[in-house]
Amino acid sequence: MHRSRRPRVTTALIIVAAVTIVLTAVAFIWWISEWPLGVDSAVYRAGGFAVVHGESLYSPLRALPDWAPELPFTYPPFAALLFTTLTVLPPQLCWGLLALAAAPSLYCALRPFADRAHLPLLLVGAFAAQPVWQTIGLGQVNLVLLAVVVMDMLPLRESRCRGIAIGIVAAVKLIPLIFIVHLLVVRRTSDAICAFAAFLGATAFAVVVLPEDSVRYWTSAIFNDHFAEMKGWVGNQSWQGFVARTLPEGRVATVAIVAFGVVCAALAMWLVRRLHHAGDDRAALLVTAGCALLLSPISWTHHWVWVIPALGCLAARGRRGVALAVAVLFTGWTVAVVPGGGGAERGWTFAEAVVGNAYPIGFLVAVLVVVRGPSRCITPYTAGERTLFFAVWRVFSTLLRMRQKERRDGGNPGDVGAERSHDRSSVGSRW
Repeated sequence: MHRSRRPRVTTALIIVAAVTIVLTAVAFIWWISEWPLGVDSAVYRAGGFAVVHGESLYSPLRALPDWAPELPFTYPPFAALLFTTLTVLPPQLCWGLLALAAAPSLYCALRPFADRAHLPLLLVGAFAAQPVWQTIGLGQVNLVLLAVVVMDMLPLRESRCRGIAIGIVAAVKLIPLIFIVHLLVVRRTSDAICAFAAFLGATAFAVVVLPEDSVRYWTSAIFNDHFAEMKGWVGNQSWQGFVARTLPEGRVATVAIVAFGVVCAALAMWLVRRLHHAGDDRAALLVTAGCALLLSPISWTHHWVWVIPALGCLAARGRRGVALAVAVLFTGWTVAVVPGGGGAERGWTFAEAVVGNAYPIGFLVAVLVVVRGPSRCITPYTAGERTLFFAVWRVFSTLLRMRQKERRDGGNPGDVGAERSHDRSSVGSRW
């Protein structure tokens, strides 16, 4: 039995090596040819340059290459300190450095969730998922952060240093802070304390080194006004993105955001606790990740890399049909076939709204199937669960009907004013 599995693991590692070699070659070819490559990695590099040269980190970045759009630096100051290491490389090789980490990160993130028999196919298929190929194309850090969180939560949970890695990546990008709450919910209190101490330590170090930038970040830049203007764009697949596309700004939208946030967080914590007691820490981790993606004000399509371990978990539990359906959903076609940009999302029909919000819907379906347990037969849902699912769907459809009624009665009163200033080409640069 052991011998039959070893070739499959070797195959997975060969795939990792092959992809890494190909991406390295791409980086060098693009560098030699001086072609543009890696919009977000160029922003990281420019942020590092701002630190090195004593410039304001949250003002327009002077070190951006000519071909890169004028995007702001939106990460905490500690991230900029790490990105100073990128300043010794040209932009294309900065992209290459992050691309080198893509395949190993996917392997580390998939291995605790997937069977060895499925691992090679899942690794190859992962590069067809929009969150993965978009992360690689932009030069984003999402896959690295995913791998760090998964490794710290699962394979390294017996390590003396457990929790520290989560705290450090939370100082790079704030969303992983939710996994500290996850540690508290599953009674890993000492790990949560270590993680929070690491986060505070890294943040305090940034305050000492970059005091002015730290004050500006924690008092104003953290609210990210640049991307807040684009919240209703189809590329934002969070709950707030859905509300911005569906309801006009005002009290009703605020109530919808807050009420859903409270309910979602409470249900997620309850479900995580229940799954932990059942010994299913993998499904519990996916629930927390899904909650983070839904409740974050901005969850761009490339942030949804957590769908990859979810697919591995589905395949390992015999839900291959569901895994295939979710994988197809996340290839990127859903956000490409609907009108987007310039406030066009406000005019969606009901069918376009379902397709245009497919990422949160699809991920929720995947997680719900995963938490039903490892059996190969789908266990019937209880009456309470069916009631909850129908209630969520009723709220979704009611909000869309309200929006359509407004369109019939008053034309198109809820246009996102700030979004009108963004044409599809400028917004598309974030893809």
